[in-house]
Amino acid sequence: MPFLIMGLGNPGPGYAETRHNAGFWFMDRVAELASASFKNHSRLLCETARVSLHGVSCILARPTTFMNHSGQSVRAVMDYYRVGAAEMLIAYDELDLPPGIARLKQGGGHGGHNGMRDIFQHTTDQNFLRLRIGIGHPGNRDAVTAYVLSRPAAEQEKLIRHSISDALDTLPKVLAGDLAGAMKDLHTVTENGL
Repeated sequence: MPFLIMGLGNPGPGYAETRHNAGFWFMDRVAELASASFKNHSRLLCETARVSLHGVSCILARPTTFMNHSGQSVRAVMDYYRVGAAEMLIAYDELDLPPGIARLKQGGGHGGHNGMRDIFQHTTDQNFLRLRIGIGHPGNRDAVTAYVLSRPAAEQEKLIRHSISDALDTLPKVLAGDLAGAMKDLHTVTENGL
């Protein structure tokens, strides 16, 4: 059974550099690591690539739906490849973590994230692995939409992309099933900063 790595974001060039697409930024780096390119899989409402990462067969996926409908794509991919929650990692932007911090987590709630909320509506088992990529919070709830749909300042973007690199370094342990080791490595390195 393949391992599914999926990043959340909004499709199209207008959203490519926005904070809400941090999950896509992560997927671009994973594809680069595997020397793979995404191909549109319209039936699954996503772009996919089948790769071998650290000796493990993996499906890489990016929804072609908008963020608020991510669950449709996740459900379609899980059904098509017969992947269970235990073989899935979802990467997405996290308002509650500052730029430069990334966290691995298994299970839990959706935390108010609209993409995750929709995934919850389309799945019965939410005990999948999450990579939460910190983008910071604008400080005012009313400003969140404009904030996540805008590009971060250069220093913030550098921090976000650096935390994505740190997360990539943990993939060998994630894929080997050593979640505790992967979490310890990622949380230690991002806690200590650049």
